[in-house]
Amino acid sequence: MSRPLIGITASAHGARISSWFNRMAVWRAGGRPVRITTTEPFPFDRLDGLVIGGGDDIDSALYGETAQPKIRIDPDRDRLELQALDIGERRSLPILGICRGSQMINVHRGGSLHIDIHEVYETAPRMRTVLPRKRVTIVPESCLYRILGLSECRVNALHHQSVNRVGDGLRVVARERSGVVQGIEAPSHPFLMGVQWHPEYLVADPRQQNLFRTLIEAAKGRALAEQLAA
Repeated sequence: MSRPLIGITASAHGARISSWFNRMAVWRAGGRPVRITTTEPFPFDRLDGLVIGGGDDIDSALYGETAQPKIRIDPDRDRLELQALDIGERRSLPILGICRGSQMINVHRGGSLHIDIHEVYETAPRMRTVLPRKRVTIVPESCLYRILGLSECRVNALHHQSVNRVGDGLRVVARERSGVVQGIEAPSHPFLMGVQWHPEYLVADPRQQNLFRTLIEAAKGRALAEQLAA
């Protein structure tokens, strides 16, 4: 079949490098990427899969916390991605959340976030790098474990927030040594997963690129099933 159409949400105000890497990762994995922002809309009901990308912080009011002056929010993007997840989950699209995207999956399912991980996890390293410098432990028998084939791996770190209360139907499948949540997934969904790191930057690591390949294979299978049922 032709390449499945994968929507990649991004900030309209920046993060173009991350968006480009995500598009290239999707293309290399066999998908046809389309960038979606508040100024570059695209019909979600035409997609075969979805990547919720990184970038801005999420409005803390969405999970019942007081707004913080040190976070950078884009309420329009929040609304766009919540709508994308509404439609994506209703259509059982394969969905991968990256960094902010993982957090948005959690918020969409009623969970909350730590606004600043360093106020909660005192031993968490103050690290900001695209290089794989942070060690993460993965839960055996999870979907993430099956994709990566590892119980432990090194990842990059570009975040200062993380999952706090876990959303409905989600489970934590990866953490760093300090306890910060690094991966979540929905066991009852065909493919709904979030990782706190940025696999799109780890282009030389085939195991990390398996995240995109698995997303594309799930999208192909879903699209083919729809064609056969038509």
